[in-house]
Amino acid sequence: MTEPQHSVKAQLRSQLPPALNILVDLAFNFWWSWSSEATSLFRDIDAQLWDRCGQNPVKFLLELPETQLMQVATDPTFRERSRQVGEQFQHYMNAGETWAKEGFPDLTPDEPIAYFCIEFGLHPCLKTYAGGLGILAADQLKSASDLGIPMVGVGLIYHHGYFEQHFNSEGWQEEVFPDRNFSELPLELVRDGDGNPLTVEVRIRRRPVNAQVWRVRVGRLNLYLLDSDRDDNDPLDRTLTNTLYGGDDNTRIGQEILLGIGGVRLLEALNLHPSIYHFNEGHSAFAALELLRRRMAKTGESVEEAQTAVRKQCVFTTHTPVMAGHDTFSPDFIDDFFCHYWPDLQLSRDAFLDLGARKPGDPWDPFNMTVLALRMSRIANGVSQLNGQVSRRMWSVLYPDRDVEDVPITAITNGVHTPTWISPLMASLYARHLCENWAQRACELEMWGGIDRIPEGDLWQRHRLLKRQLVIYTRNRLKQARRDRGEDPKYIEACDRILDPDALTVGFARRFSPYKRGDLILQDPERAFNIFRDRDRPVQIIFAGKAHPANDESKRIMQRLIEWSHDEDIWSRVVFLEDYDILTAKMLVWGVDLWLNTPRRPLEASGTSGQKVALNGGLNCSIRDGWWNEAYRADSEGRGLNGWAIGDRTFADTDDHNPSPEDREEQDRRDAEHLYHLLENEIVPQFYDRDGDHLPRRWIDMMKASIKTVGPQFNTDRMVKEYVTRLYFPDVASEFAEPALTSSAR
Repeated sequence: MTEPQHSVKAQLRSQLPPALNILVDLAFNFWWSWSSEATSLFRDIDAQLWDRCGQNPVKFLLELPETQLMQVATDPTFRERSRQVGEQFQHYMNAGETWAKEGFPDLTPDEPIAYFCIEFGLHPCLKTYAGGLGILAADQLKSASDLGIPMVGVGLIYHHGYFEQHFNSEGWQEEVFPDRNFSELPLELVRDGDGNPLTVEVRIRRRPVNAQVWRVRVGRLNLYLLDSDRDDNDPLDRTLTNTLYGGDDNTRIGQEILLGIGGVRLLEALNLHPSIYHFNEGHSAFAALELLRRRMAKTGESVEEAQTAVRKQCVFTTHTPVMAGHDTFSPDFIDDFFCHYWPDLQLSRDAFLDLGARKPGDPWDPFNMTVLALRMSRIANGVSQLNGQVSRRMWSVLYPDRDVEDVPITAITNGVHTPTWISPLMASLYARHLCENWAQRACELEMWGGIDRIPEGDLWQRHRLLKRQLVIYTRNRLKQARRDRGEDPKYIEACDRILDPDALTVGFARRFSPYKRGDLILQDPERAFNIFRDRDRPVQIIFAGKAHPANDESKRIMQRLIEWSHDEDIWSRVVFLEDYDILTAKMLVWGVDLWLNTPRRPLEASGTSGQKVALNGGLNCSIRDGWWNEAYRADSEGRGLNGWAIGDRTFADTDDHNPSPEDREEQDRRDAEHLYHLLENEIVPQFYDRDGDHLPRRWIDMMKASIKTVGPQFNTDRMVKEYVTRLYFPDVASEFAEPALTSSAR
């Protein structure tokens, strides 16, 4: 559809000199975010303004003074650079040969794969993410674009994002929910043929709710985000798209109706007819009900016939390995929101509730979104091999005629989008020693063997530069946080003495939840102090992460770490960065020596941050959970070859993987003891064991082994290819049986 003259994009085209029009095209397509050449094109105009604008190219161009615009427009060198980047962009967008076109020529943009997720973490400037689920979803879209797979993303936009995190003087997390100015973001309001905002309608309780739609361009793909903040909606319904994971059950079910049912209606309004609907977690499972309703209305089929057809189109990915983490609603609550809906499916109330019940016929069994997704999908998967095992155990109740190992939930281990998460400094090293287009060949095992050709000194020097960059970034962030809290100027100036660029630097950053055990390092405080206050072999650690606003237990864990960082013996070696986001994540995974991950096994579904660290030359020290259970390599004597494993692979064997408090305490004690042992006897000595050239040869050998392990296997190109060949279009799909469902009365 044509671009309205009043759009921000049109405004920028009219304001910028014609020679800079390519900057507008780049600004409104997130391809720039994983192209180091495109990113540097913006940054090199005005690095300070670029950072002040949150590295948001639309806001950056809007605020760039006319004098600077004319200066770069008349700079022959810049004009040539912009021309070259523009050619790269056009070549990418118009590529005639892609992996998908070669292997799946029948896939077309008119019948794409529809990918539903409640969060997408594309870039820090677009606050539509909270953590790993959103980062994974964005990486999946990026790789689908790179591979030429016709995919369309469906999600929600959030006017206040997740939240901004600040710590008060007592180290307690406080949340701020700023309003976002969408006119300064790399997105566009979708309009109909008359130039009016395209809208879709859903019913929430008994009220109609209209949602407008924002389009985000992700390379060759589109991501559509639904927005209920419109004048024609009830004030309560306008708040549905205020905050990610905010509000009560009313907000949660309203968001999930908007995402699932509204998402299907949106695709219909866009005249898209997906061949596959992929639900990433259970938040979007209501989409399957809307597909069922529409098919029955169109074909006149019975609910059983229509369900068989709908299931052939639906794929489901489950992440959460504990029952309490899955969205559930009471039967009475479902009544309030769906009493108008089940007659369209020719279902009684009881039969409708059974679709989401673990135990059909039980009047008290809550409506479970994961159960609904499993019942309405042809195939399901966990996100690591261990997570697949856990998921089969969890949901075996739905398959009473099958042994646990035969429960039809497979596993596809998560990966990361390599071009997004690799530092430009390391990318150039790989281009020199592997091949120029190494990122496009990321799945090729033999290519990664070229890591051995990289001179040890070159690899180590680049890693040291990235670590120095991390130290500077951390100091600046700490200074700003202390200024904002109005702290003593002497305390602010002390930030310049925090962290040593040459010391062993550990990173721990993720969503804070009790099972992730962010304070495991403090299990024995005195032993931890001895490790971090050693003057001869200094060790330092940078923490970052957010706790859900309602999770006080997680907030207390962070507060304990912050209090620890204030101890006079280690104040320069322990840091907690506030307001963790994608930019901070990049700085950390690029620059740390060691990535620490301490989940209580088997509760880490996969994790991907350690994969990003490894790609950039850092090493992992982690519980053997999630992806690390597959990646860790050891020699015949049990010594790590590509990193370190904490503890063993045992875990409490209960139905919901929720061991007793006594068992948890014992597991924590054993894991902490092993972590201290590794740091004291292996990790720290090995890091400081230097040869005549002052190089830690054994450490560098492990860096290379880690890169070679992670590079070809734990990337989203491999992951997305597996989804296409194993889940979307498998040669044989009949082996995946339908979960048992009785229609007995409640």
